[in-house]
Amino acid sequence: MAGAAVGAPDYDCIVIGGGHNGLVCAAYLARSGRSVLVLEAANQVGGAAVTREFAPGFKVSACAHLLHLMPGSMIRDLGLDSRGLQMAATGMPTTAIAPDQSPLPINPDNPAVLAGRSGADAAAFPAYHARLRRLAEALHPVLDRVPPRLGTDSWQARLSWLRIGWRIRRLGRRDMRELLRIGGMCVQDLLDEHFETPLLKGALGFDAVLGTRAGPRSPGSVFPLLYRMAAEVQGGSALAQPVGGLGALSDALARAVLAAGGAIRTATVVRRILVQNDRAAGVVLESGEQISAANVISNADPKTTFLQLLGVEYLDTGFVRRIAHLRAHGVTAKLHLALNRLPQFTGLPHSALIGRLLLAPSLDYIERAFNHAKYREFSSQPIIEITVPTASDASLAPAGGHVLSAVVQYAPYELAAGWQHERARFADLIIDALERCAPGLRASVESAELLTPPDIERQFRISGGHWHHAELALDQFFIVRPVPGASQYRTPLGGLYLCGAGCHPGGGVMGIAGRNAARALIREAA
Repeated sequence: MAGAAVGAPDYDCIVIGGGHNGLVCAAYLARSGRSVLVLEAANQVGGAAVTREFAPGFKVSACAHLLHLMPGSMIRDLGLDSRGLQMAATGMPTTAIAPDQSPLPINPDNPAVLAGRSGADAAAFPAYHARLRRLAEALHPVLDRVPPRLGTDSWQARLSWLRIGWRIRRLGRRDMRELLRIGGMCVQDLLDEHFETPLLKGALGFDAVLGTRAGPRSPGSVFPLLYRMAAEVQGGSALAQPVGGLGALSDALARAVLAAGGAIRTATVVRRILVQNDRAAGVVLESGEQISAANVISNADPKTTFLQLLGVEYLDTGFVRRIAHLRAHGVTAKLHLALNRLPQFTGLPHSALIGRLLLAPSLDYIERAFNHAKYREFSSQPIIEITVPTASDASLAPAGGHVLSAVVQYAPYELAAGWQHERARFADLIIDALERCAPGLRASVESAELLTPPDIERQFRISGGHWHHAELALDQFFIVRPVPGASQYRTPLGGLYLCGAGCHPGGGVMGIAGRNAARALIREAA
């Protein structure tokens, strides 16, 4: 839709979508002196990082459920601690569980817990973790910067490439060779090289496939593992749970936007991006209201931004084809359980419930779970990441009650039998899997909510229900994320930028894409 803006624009910047990346982007833009308006379709800010009541008196982080990977520098920059962000749990431990085995804490700093199962693994774990951490540290600067362009002679691009090369060169010959060797490897091969304990390998492999349409034998599955570790180093937040759930983080970010002079409107649906003189010039709301802006920054996923809000008439056919074929169908579901008592997992002390529990007994177990997704079926024995947020924050449930929140794979977006018919069966299957590790759990369930990828798509306006907005893979990362032509937060249309999880560096509640997008716009305008 072409618009005829008259006079000065209403705002310097309009941010479409008040998810955490959109709020981070808006806060940095407002801090730079620009007039900023955030438009959020839902009744509350946060996007997928919101806290809501799913049963009377029981509240949960609705989609994303842990704070992970947000840089400490960002938390300090935006003063989130002084704007209401408090942590109920930090440095949350990880424990591997299985129905027929005693639990296994996963801690490279205390490998002695492994010694009773495998002396070789206890000896190998610290060295394995230290090497991967060194490789991840070399990759970390890649995450926190606007990706350099290819095919340009600008000194800025050349300097960026030199910095990346220098970081990798500083690894030394042995680690450089290792990075090149394992970068495209499947995680099964890597873990089989180092360990023999199935439960340990299952837990480590879980983090390599979490949120992705891949199994441990999929080529390139080591890469997401390095990605997660790279975001953790140099001030990246370890696993943490805010008091009040992730909605508390989003509320603190919203206060940072307002404190910097920005404005936020909720319950405001954007229908179309205005275009004037081949440049983004504002938005048209579902109500028909038009708001003009010098720049529009979309926190929506790439498919929604280009194919729905903008329209293919403003894009060349090659670019449209790349966006249309962007792999963005989710395979991850979310289960919330309202319980009338604290769950009791076999062999696990209650203190371990302040962390996360991983049900992925072996790499073979994960691969068999993934096999179903290849044929548009849900896993008959899914892998599950379990948290009990009320173990650290009693405010999320009535007195004596508790909440269990679980991320479940694999649950393909396009289920052959249809989610309308299979939803209840899958929910029962997941509860059965939990029951085998926590006898009596089913009897304590007061209410259950299952969010499948189509539910995530509908409720959080994420095309395909993929929490990364696009599959995190080597061919959809860094200088080609989301696609060539839109990989530096800029788009083919002047004045239109991206700032969501579909941009570099991807998903996770980290906010780096939002900060990078703001920096790209500020630099371009300088």
